[in-house]
Amino acid sequence: MKLGFIGLGVMGRPMALNLMKGGHEMAVYGRRAASVESLVAAGARAFPTPAEVAAHADIVFTVVTNSSDVEEVVLGTSGVIHGAERGSVVVDMETISPVVARNIARSLAEKGMDMLDAPVSGGPMGAEQATLSIMVGGKPAVFEQVRPLFQCLGKTIVHIGDHGAGQITKACNQLALLVTAQGAAEALSLAKRSGVDVARVRDVMMGGVAASRVLELFGKRMIDRNFENGIDTRLYYKDLDIVLALAHELGIALPAAALTMQSINALIGRGEGRQDLSSIIRIVEDMSGAKP
Repeated sequence: MKLGFIGLGVMGRPMALNLMKGGHEMAVYGRRAASVESLVAAGARAFPTPAEVAAHADIVFTVVTNSSDVEEVVLGTSGVIHGAERGSVVVDMETISPVVARNIARSLAEKGMDMLDAPVSGGPMGAEQATLSIMVGGKPAVFEQVRPLFQCLGKTIVHIGDHGAGQITKACNQLALLVTAQGAAEALSLAKRSGVDVARVRDVMMGGVAASRVLELFGKRMIDRNFENGIDTRLYYKDLDIVLALAHELGIALPAAALTMQSINALIGRGEGRQDLSSIIRIVEDMSGAKP
């Protein structure tokens, strides 16, 4: 298939390469020239605007940073909408507001194009190993059209519902992930303050009901004080902002989300927003007086 890929960062680059490994032709656009080099070396063609990428592709994937970035690369003056033909599909795979996802889908539909909102979970490792979980919103027929491409990227691929449903699901995923990370940080801080072996406490927790992928991955980084790898904490701020905006719109209380947002906000305020989420334990330790 003739594909396009816009956004070649820590997630997008390996995802685009995995699609190319599936034998598909690839056109790419990245804001930084260096970001396209590995794709071009693998056989992709680089273009100077998203519109030109769309002109050479039937299906265009986007993995940029936030809602405004997606609006710019899809609907902006040199966006996908100005280069794509009728019948083309845009597959939006970052985490953005479901309201924005629906608005973009509506704008594309007016030009005879389709869209799927298909955010992912699994992080950089999942992107590299093509083991992502993909949650999809949009028309069922369009989902079936794109499903073979999703299978180049992930293992768990679920059509949730209409436009925006994928983004709502991702918001729920991030809410559970981030609140669990806050809980893991508090549990490990309590263990340390109590004078017991924190690594052994985590081992026991991993063997019981408290076990989780969050405790496995982020909990180990908290114990090892390995805060330099993974996804920047500042990006999780965006995710929780989406969660809390949805809660506000629906008139529901999410107290754990609000507390976790304060921890993330504190990290960013201290200039540590580019560190891994596991660094949230520093905020808990500072509040409790526990020492690393």
